[in-house]
Amino acid sequence: MLATASSKVPLLRWQRSDYSPIARKMDVSVSAAKLSWYLWLDSQGIHRTPQSRYQRAEWLVQTLLDLGPTFIKIGQALSTRADLLPLEYVKALTRLQDQVPEFPVEQAIAIIEAEFDTPLSTLYKEFDLIPIAAASLGQVHRARLHSGEEVVVKIQRPGLQRLFDLDFAVLKQLTMLVKRVLPNSHYVDFEAIYEEFTEILYKEIDYVNEGMNADRFRRNFSDHPYIIVPKIYPRFTTKRVLTMEYAPGIKVNDRAALEAAGLNPKDINHIGICSYMKQLLQDGFFQADPHPGNMAVRDDGKLIFYDFGMMAEVQAINQDQMIQTFFAVLKKDTEQVISTLTDMGLIESMSDMTPVRRIIKFLLERFTEKPIEIQAFKSLRNEMYSLFEQQPFRLPARMTFIIKALTTLDGVARDLDPQYNLLVAAKPFVKTLAATSPENRTKGVGVLAKQAQSYLSYKFNKPSGTEVALARFEERLAQGEVEVRIRSVEGDRALKLLSMTMKAVLYACITGFSALIGAVLLLGTYKSWSIAAFVVAGVFGVVLVRQLVRLMVRSKLDRLAGN
Repeated sequence: MLATASSKVPLLRWQRSDYSPIARKMDVSVSAAKLSWYLWLDSQGIHRTPQSRYQRAEWLVQTLLDLGPTFIKIGQALSTRADLLPLEYVKALTRLQDQVPEFPVEQAIAIIEAEFDTPLSTLYKEFDLIPIAAASLGQVHRARLHSGEEVVVKIQRPGLQRLFDLDFAVLKQLTMLVKRVLPNSHYVDFEAIYEEFTEILYKEIDYVNEGMNADRFRRNFSDHPYIIVPKIYPRFTTKRVLTMEYAPGIKVNDRAALEAAGLNPKDINHIGICSYMKQLLQDGFFQADPHPGNMAVRDDGKLIFYDFGMMAEVQAINQDQMIQTFFAVLKKDTEQVISTLTDMGLIESMSDMTPVRRIIKFLLERFTEKPIEIQAFKSLRNEMYSLFEQQPFRLPARMTFIIKALTTLDGVARDLDPQYNLLVAAKPFVKTLAATSPENRTKGVGVLAKQAQSYLSYKFNKPSGTEVALARFEERLAQGEVEVRIRSVEGDRALKLLSMTMKAVLYACITGFSALIGAVLLLGTYKSWSIAAFVVAGVFGVVLVRQLVRLMVRSKLDRLAGN
């Protein structure tokens, strides 16, 4: 039996079959130019009232929705990057995570029946015509198999392959334009990022591939008690239709609902962050798009992962390097972090690494034990620009997706706990590594255990606060950042006494000279001038007496202090 619902959903421009490539290119180019203009106005402080920014943010969201799935994905990637866009834009972009317009259910049913070449009622005993979620690449309907199992069915948006072909052709041209026009664009490999983005999105619209990703992800967490991965039904899955187990939960960043259910948001943070440490450092296979629409929390506190279309892998050598970097960050080992990032290709070696070292050290000291404040990022902006001018960071394409995943996860963690501590949240993961049995480790796990033991040793032998302060002072002194003034108390006294003596001599000279001039003028016929000279001599004579008294008192005090 099929549930009924109204299916009159207006088509957006990109959903129409008569949408031409020329019109698509014009729409994308005009929108990109307009966004660049708005961001320039924001950077120059023009029309920066909250109302103006809100209107621009609303325009951006609606524009991305109008442009369709490719650009909705770009907007989702930017929805947690308050360090790149004004806050009003970021808040508006979060709506793209789970408030994408649905498409008509008739089209969804037509796609299902075309994929399986069979009527819908033959596949599902029940099928809800009202979607429970609409994402950028598809929408999800609840259903029930004839075996009685509750499932969800994800159907790909119609015409998606054709739209991707159009969009990637336009994006490639924009990529080449940016590379030629944008200052300092040489520090980002835009072409490689374009190729990587293209590859990942084309894989994401292959639901058979997503099903295999989900199975692999479930195997990786098979022994993890707090991670749930819904079961995939291969018999009811094709390239454009995916059927998986129905696993409802509370939206992962809905703090109020979690607390109402008696769950501690901090515990959810620990589970999520530790699961990503495992994905990145142990498995080398991670979900590259961990936005709130792709994760939920079951009423027993277990974390559910839903979407496995945008997955990325880390090569074995990079995996080992990231393990070392992770523990170097925990130990605030600047040299090890720089060495590892250089080996990974994130930093290019140069003759003077001082600017790089200063920024890495600053980041490690400021941002590893407390939430990263956007204002702190802004204070670093000028220094970062200066660094890029000297020697840019080079961001390999795959690393941009790792950064995207981590920054998205960071945004979710902030929603749950604005004051969350990364090191505290990662403690369970570190403890797990330290307790790993040496007999059954793979090469990667062996590296993890070695680094964990090194970290525990570092914590045990960690220098005191005084030792750290002295080390920092010595370092700043060596780099010429501290100007040292050595002052002698006896020298100060002697200089002050000499200064007072010189003033007394000067006053005595003026007094004597004025009195002599007055006497000479008095012998002549210039009595009025002689009176003026005697007045000057009298004034400076009084000043001289006062200075001599002060000099005498100062001398006695210095002698007493010397004793």
